[in-house]
Amino acid sequence: MKKRRSAAYYSFMCLPLIMTLIFLTVIVVPFFLGIGYSFFEWDGIPVNPKIFVGLDNYTELFSDARFWQSGKHTVIFTIFSVISTNCLGLAFAVLLTRKYSARNVARAMVFAPHLIGGLLLGFIWKFVFSSPFPKLGEVLGIENLLFNWLLNEGFAMAALVFVNTWKMAGYIMIIYISGIQGISAEFIEAAQVDGASSIQRFWYIMLPLLRPAVTITTFITLANSFKIFDVNLSLTGGGPFNSTEMFAMNIYNEMFTRGNYGYGQAKAIVFFILVAVVTLAQTYANKQKEVEM
Repeated sequence: MKKRRSAAYYSFMCLPLIMTLIFLTVIVVPFFLGIGYSFFEWDGIPVNPKIFVGLDNYTELFSDARFWQSGKHTVIFTIFSVISTNCLGLAFAVLLTRKYSARNVARAMVFAPHLIGGLLLGFIWKFVFSSPFPKLGEVLGIENLLFNWLLNEGFAMAALVFVNTWKMAGYIMIIYISGIQGISAEFIEAAQVDGASSIQRFWYIMLPLLRPAVTITTFITLANSFKIFDVNLSLTGGGPFNSTEMFAMNIYNEMFTRGNYGYGQAKAIVFFILVAVVTLAQTYANKQKEVEM
């Protein structure tokens, strides 16, 4: 028993240290190395020389039209994606917290798309938009609506929003379900006694009490939308004509396609700051509106 207790004791003592070392190795050290590389002109190949350029990479960003264009695409995508994902996730949560048979099966089906990897999901929907969509449009006589969205600049962005919403809505639904189940039944019953309709109960009782869940889901969807890369890469590849190239893809192309590793790192640092500022500001704003339960 003493040996077992001793082994468990040392395991619990060492595990936090091991996890800390992994975090430092995988996250912290590469982050600071990236900051250092951002001050050099370098193609990312270890044997090639690094030329110190100071802040030139950062000043060059101000005149990089393609980088800021990708920023515009990212903002547009994020706004629509955050709204659609949260609205659909909340709608599913409200519907699937009611008592009826097969409720758990329905929850599993809605959540299932989140388990599919982003790259694979993008390739699946790329096939759907390329083949079944146009054929269905021909059969139904609505070719102006059901065609290959990925070949149209405006519809390609809509396709990205649609696929990301389809992937994330089930995950967001789980968070909203937890929030709804945490609301005391007394509030709902009191509103029913006072004659409030189902819409009034949702708008004036349930929604204000779901503010903590809204803060979490908005943070998750906002950060996920800003950082989207895998679906962007496999579904549209930034096309057509760079109309769906997001921040992350622009940085990837700069570093690994055009070979400007130092300049790409400068973009990545600016991107990190932008995401941090936006997500923290959103979290602070939502925290101010939360209601004590």
